[in-house]
Amino acid sequence: MSEPFTVEELKRRAAEYAVERFVRDGMVVGLGTGSTARYALEAIARRLRTGVWRNVRGVPTSRATAELARALGIPLTTLEECPVVDVTVDGADEVDPHMNLIKGLGGALLWEKIVAVASQREVIIVDERKRVPRLGTRSPLPVEVVPFGWSRTLRFLEALGGEPRLRVEAHGRQEQPVITDGGHYIVDCHFPGGIPDPEGLAARLCAWPGVVEHGLFLNLATDVVVATSQGIEVMQRDTGETGAVHSVG
Repeated sequence: MSEPFTVEELKRRAAEYAVERFVRDGMVVGLGTGSTARYALEAIARRLRTGVWRNVRGVPTSRATAELARALGIPLTTLEECPVVDVTVDGADEVDPHMNLIKGLGGALLWEKIVAVASQREVIIVDERKRVPRLGTRSPLPVEVVPFGWSRTLRFLEALGGEPRLRVEAHGRQEQPVITDGGHYIVDCHFPGGIPDPEGLAARLCAWPGVVEHGLFLNLATDVVVATSQGIEVMQRDTGETGAVHSVG
């Protein structure tokens, strides 16, 4: 009997499948941030290095991704030079049955959403642990906030039914707020029992002046590649008015 796949093997399988199926030479590709997206960058770099592809340019979704892409030899561009991205390959922290996502545990949610909105195709790669029946079931919702008056924004999130906590990191013997690439703070907000109305919550978050962006990625993913112990599963969103989700081989 074969050994079960490790989580890292599942991540790599999802990334390899997505790059093979959805990325082509000559494309402008959004480069995701995080441990799963890293495998996609490695797959793209390998095809460039071996001459399979010659003209792929990447739009990074974080400074960390830009640094990794340069180290791997992936040519980079910007949204100013290429305002339309052919396809983005990125990870997610949660995926619900409607292909809605929570993203941002890696701290890059603002740039990731900007690139996602600019993308003709948003391909999400995950291992099977990331599937949930309701958003917020396993992961907190990251909310990027303005440092000025952040504690007031914290109270606003509490009023929405959340349990917010400022994300901090160690600096010597002290803890300081994590600073995003955009110069903001991140608040991780737990919602006991999950988020019953993601669309309504997203609208309320966007209306608050202290909120820069939130990690609810709703109706943005066109394809979700899920690596399971039984193989690869792909969810796709119809391009028609209904936007129905269906599974494909």
